[in-house]
Amino acid sequence: MWILGLSAVLAFALSQGVKYYVVFGLGLIESGRIDVWPPFLTFRMGWNTGINFGLFSGQPDAARWFLIVLSVIISVAIAIWAFRSFRWPSEYISAGILIGGALGNALDRLLYGAVADYLNMSCCGINNPFTFNVADIFIFAGAIGLVVFSPDKAWE
Repeated sequence: MWILGLSAVLAFALSQGVKYYVVFGLGLIESGRIDVWPPFLTFRMGWNTGINFGLFSGQPDAARWFLIVLSVIISVAIAIWAFRSFRWPSEYISAGILIGGALGNALDRLLYGAVADYLNMSCCGINNPFTFNVADIFIFAGAIGLVVFSPDKAWE
């Protein structure tokens, strides 16, 4: 069970550390764009006040607080589910990285009023207009891991 807490703390710390370095350390917040390996990887500053892909952006400030509370409630619910049902380290790690990513984005909403997104990836003539961050990667990887590593629970 300790592995859930460790993976959550590591995911949270890594996502926040990388975000701080890119946004503030490299000066992305001022420049707005840094070409790292164009067109495959570009740092592009984006402030997401909504949910994935900017859905529901531009809502009143109450929506920000709702999303913060929702992130915490979902994180607690996943932790409770893990402690009651999980058996394998892969399940705990998946839950932990999902929780760490969710709480990282919740902290952004608390501190900045929006989630700081900065990763933009395009390829093969397709120009991706969306940005995301490392916390988003952890959220998606954790969710996929929960489905892959605990299929008997995911479909109950």
